[in-house]
Amino acid sequence: MLLPTSIAAMRQTVTAAETRSLAWRREQLDRLEEAVKQRQEAVLEALAADLGKPPVEAWFELVAVRQEIQLARKHLRRWMSPRKVPVPASLLPGKAEVIREPLGCVLVIGPWNYPFQLTIQPLVSALAAGNTAVLKPSEHAPATSALIAELIAAAFPPHTVQVVEGDGAVAQALLQERFDHIFFTGGERVGRLVMEAAARHLTPVTLELGGKSPAVVLADADLEITARRLVWGKCLNAGQTCIAPDHLLVEEAVESALVERLGQRIEACFGSDPLRSPDLGCLVNGAQYERLHGLLEGARSRGQILWGGQSDAERRRIAPTLIRVESLEDPLMQEELFGPLLPVLRIRDLDAAIEQINQRPKPLALYLFSKRREAQERILQRTSSGGVCFNDVVMHVGVPELPFGGVGNSGMGSYHGEAGFRTFSHERSVLRRPFRLDVPFRYPPYAGKLPLVRRLLG
Repeated sequence: MLLPTSIAAMRQTVTAAETRSLAWRREQLDRLEEAVKQRQEAVLEALAADLGKPPVEAWFELVAVRQEIQLARKHLRRWMSPRKVPVPASLLPGKAEVIREPLGCVLVIGPWNYPFQLTIQPLVSALAAGNTAVLKPSEHAPATSALIAELIAAAFPPHTVQVVEGDGAVAQALLQERFDHIFFTGGERVGRLVMEAAARHLTPVTLELGGKSPAVVLADADLEITARRLVWGKCLNAGQTCIAPDHLLVEEAVESALVERLGQRIEACFGSDPLRSPDLGCLVNGAQYERLHGLLEGARSRGQILWGGQSDAERRRIAPTLIRVESLEDPLMQEELFGPLLPVLRIRDLDAAIEQINQRPKPLALYLFSKRREAQERILQRTSSGGVCFNDVVMHVGVPELPFGGVGNSGMGSYHGEAGFRTFSHERSVLRRPFRLDVPFRYPPYAGKLPLVRRLLG
């Protein structure tokens, strides 16, 4: 048996109304916050062991979780309050409202790239909404998975939150169970399997996936700041970030100047030998390294490398590498890179960039570097993506109250802040009517009543 406490027992905690109160939910948030606070250094160590994360980058995961808890605690009473809805005159003196109630027992399947943050952050929303939860951390980040299991067991009774560790077979076994919601962060291929499994029980899902998020750089951009921000966003977590800029679409007039500044910025951040830099993480495992190394060597054989290209199989490291790409048919443009390889494509103008963006599945993030408000509005009007950030990358995810999620192939549903609370809640419609003023014309026999109905109801 995967779970010492059954899902039915965990659901009973919700159906017995134990989780409905503001006090219960605040208590769970306090428990989680204190447990995370006590293990901050252990989190940094686990992320270093799994992904070679520098302490500063690992700290971002802790900050994101802490912000989510604080925001939920601050607004929880308002989020829980019934929302009054006006009723038509024909239903007066009735009263209508929408109540946000817990779904039940939910499953959160976490990813390996931000294995702490992206497993615990959805848990914050689930608990705030009054649910119980089962967590399945990624087996590809074993140190962090073990830490999450220890943290949760110490902070919560098993009828509130449980952790199940294991490989893909364990995840598949969990998906055979009937949960009340499934929250998955990961790749498109596995996302399809999660959705297929959920369909058997008609279980709603939130899929946080990814895709090839483009960054468009126009000629009027501040190239120095643009290069600084692009290099940071691309190299964060060694490029293993779902909203990292996957490739650049650069207006041809500034392509050479931007490539030069990008190269200079890479060296400024990571030195002349980036593989030795303490500020560059490693790829999560040998399979990911070999996949990216194959793409790198293919680009090298075609003479496409503009900057970088060093690699170290033993340490699973690849230097930040700029690669010229001439066509969407290039091997580097076929799938999300999820690593420190940055293809650079020349474009004629913004219209050409928009045309290329719209030829591909909708990305999780879309970036535009331009001073022109008109260019920003055209991007918003003529493209679709999970999120948009102008003149920066990744940072939109740092706004706690902005919903985060994908569209189309990049995912469905959203979370963070109130969006997360709503994801893990059912909005229940309620109409309350008194016994007085029971109008007889609504009941059969209907003979002769149509003129009155037309006059009253239209």
